[in-house]
Amino acid sequence: MIGSLPLLHRIAGQRVVVLGEGEMGEAKKRLIERAGGIPCGEAEAHHAKLAFIALEDERAAKAAAMRLSRKGLLVNVADRPDLCEFTTPSILDRDPVLIAIGTSGASAGLSKQIRLRLEKLLPQTLGDLAAKLAASRDAMRARFPDGAQRRNALDAALAEGGTLDPLDPGSVDRVDDWLAAASDPEASQTVEIQLTSDDPEDLTLKQARLLGTADLLLHDPAVPTEILDRARADALRRELPYSGEPVCGLTIILRAAG
Repeated sequence: MIGSLPLLHRIAGQRVVVLGEGEMGEAKKRLIERAGGIPCGEAEAHHAKLAFIALEDERAAKAAAMRLSRKGLLVNVADRPDLCEFTTPSILDRDPVLIAIGTSGASAGLSKQIRLRLEKLLPQTLGDLAAKLAASRDAMRARFPDGAQRRNALDAALAEGGTLDPLDPGSVDRVDDWLAAASDPEASQTVEIQLTSDDPEDLTLKQARLLGTADLLLHDPAVPTEILDRARADALRRELPYSGEPVCGLTIILRAAG
């Protein structure tokens, strides 16, 4: 189970309540403004959906959280994760790519240090690659009319060492050439994985990659949830035996360890 549901909330042009002064309150206001939101006070809470509380006094912070929550707002209380209905992650910005690193309120310092490590790995051109792929959507649909084929072709191109490897700063300049030269991927493929243990850390790199791109998982009932959760969230899951309609794309058959 994950401790929080990660969501990216669009607040451009919307009011967001901020209660608090000093550095903590100003930091929350800057965060809201950075996302295009409009910081406001509690008097305008009826216009808002989110609230940030940055009050030093614990009793006052708790009272404010209760008031705003009763009005239907989702509440974040600085430095008090037990009072938070949502938390703010450490943000790595390669607009339009955003990588949010959170610990469900356990340690903001840990989130920050992970972000700083990732900053060294991800090229500044990553956002340009995302924008180019968005602009090429119609061309990709024309080149690969079938959704599963389109997804598989893009997965192969974006994989490590692929034509459009996200960690390669030059990938953005190869999108047009890739579309012109890309060969048709297999319409469907079935791969069987025999697990060696119940620990997801024992998956090989290839197995982890296959799970991350699978369209359908056929699995023994004994396969642990921790391994199934390494697959795409929108991948279909069916316990074996399965006699339903075939899925166009990658099907993974997972056999339990032992």
